[in-house]
Amino acid sequence: MSGQTVSRVANGSPRVDPDTRARVEAAMAELGYRPNRAARALRTGRTHTLGLVAQTLATVGNSRMLQAVADSTAARGYALTVVTLGADGDIDGAFDRLRDLGVDGAIVLNEATALARDAASAGLRLVVVDSPPDERFCIVGTDHAAGARAAVEHLLAAGHRTVHHLAGPADSFAAAARERGWRNALAAAGIEAPVPVRGDWSAASGRRQAERMLASGGVTAIFAANDQMALGALHAIAASGGRVPDDIAVIGFDDIADAAQFQPALTTVHQDFDALGEEAVRRLVALIDGEHPGDLLLAPHLVVRRSA
Repeated sequence: MSGQTVSRVANGSPRVDPDTRARVEAAMAELGYRPNRAARALRTGRTHTLGLVAQTLATVGNSRMLQAVADSTAARGYALTVVTLGADGDIDGAFDRLRDLGVDGAIVLNEATALARDAASAGLRLVVVDSPPDERFCIVGTDHAAGARAAVEHLLAAGHRTVHHLAGPADSFAAAARERGWRNALAAAGIEAPVPVRGDWSAASGRRQAERMLASGGVTAIFAANDQMALGALHAIAASGGRVPDDIAVIGFDDIADAAQFQPALTTVHQDFDALGEEAVRRLVALIDGEHPGDLLLAPHLVVRRSA
């Protein structure tokens, strides 16, 4: 077996027959071989390290995305460097740090994407999660508006005259897309949209804002922009003496792992975080390899449980 073949296997090249790859990997395992990343970086000009930029990792969506990206990155033999922006939102500084670390490219998550569009990202190959189309980088995202429409249409089909919206932060791309889907579904049914109330993705904010919404009266259906705020709404309804879904139906968005354990089990829009992470990494590696992958919008789907 040639040294070139062994080198291709060690460097993750796709130009190796699967049977040959398996024999080489078995021999590597038997000999305890581990590639020297520093030596490989000097030889190839690549560090086999990817960056990930997030405003925060405190939200469930971002932590789920981090796990998915980390799993996909490791499966491809890459290391992962994570940079969070913090309160100052200094994405230029984040990109500078990633360039100093020599990453081969980076993935930008959710709330940081709006900042990425104005940042000095020269020299970095980027995949951005949830963003309007931009020729400077590859986009991977969920069709949030379609998911919101499905939620509202389900509630209207159940006989509700309108649907109130517990919206996400005003500066969030995903929140804006979900609000747009809610408005479009109501408009298509000839219904004027009620004034939305806005939370910060947390269950506590969902409860506070749902209490405001309930105080105005006439609420029979709530579409919450994420599952945590939907959980807060469930608490507010229970505290007011209401029953879900008999008095007020509630639908969330994301389908987090605990959504089925809410009381009652939460009807919600499922977005595939594992697929988002996998596709973001796959496209970034393709960019690094000189390819030109297209943008991708994944379709969510409604998971009907007991709350609506």
